[in-house]
Amino acid sequence: QVQLVESGGGLVQAGGSLRLSCAASGGTFSSYVMGWFRQAPGKEREFVAAIRGIDSSTYYADSVKGRFTISRDNAKNTVYLQMNSLKPEDTAIYYCASTRGATGTYYYWGQGTQVTVSS
Repeated sequence: QVQLVESGGGLVQAGGSLRLSCAASGGTFSSYVMGWFRQAPGKEREFVAAIRGIDSSTYYADSVKGRFTISRDNAKNTVYLQMNSLKPEDTAIYYCASTRGATGTYYYWGQGTQVTVSS
């Protein structure tokens, strides 16, 4: 049974930093694409960042480029999202997601972790 468990969310002042973690279990994730998404109140869920398993290529939404960094530790089946220079508009529930293979759509999702950035 595949599980993704996020942690590291919290309340931070604007300009501050947080690091989110997503621990994966129940599958072989080293080759999967792992991604982070977020959903703010009253808004659609949006893509934040992704990292491929086969070559660790990374992809970012324009809104977070230069401020957020996605990384992974395949030995620990864990993906991270380092968030710097946080803004109030980054406030959202952040979700970790995984594909079921080296490519494809996101299939597995975590339960989410709340990030709140105060001004």
